[in-house]
Amino acid sequence: QVQLVESGGAVVRPGDSLRLSCTSSPGNSFTRKGMGWFRQSPGKQRELIAQISYLSSTTVADSVKDRFGIFRDNDKNIIFLQMHNLKVEDTAVYYCNTLDRRWPWGRGTQVTVVS
Repeated sequence: QVQLVESGGAVVRPGDSLRLSCTSSPGNSFTRKGMGWFRQSPGKQRELIAQISYLSSTTVADSVKDRFGIFRDNDKNIIFLQMHNLKVEDTAVYYCNTLDRRWPWGRGTQVTVVS
């Protein structure tokens, strides 16, 4: 069964940067799939914040525009979320998945921004 694995989360201060990574279990490449980064804060629904097509066309949500970027390394089957100027409201568990959300969700990676 396919497994998604997110990593890179940490406890940081406002204004800091982080890079999150996402990969999948061997034999389950997502290099030909559109992928997204999602996040979920306590009490809120999971939301799509950045997406990348298999041709690397990207879109980011207005809430993170100009601060977050998504990119991929298809040779290594990795999706990245580069986050700059983090804010307290960015605190959430971050997940990756296919854009149609059909793959099982991974455990996510926790990003906590504390002042």
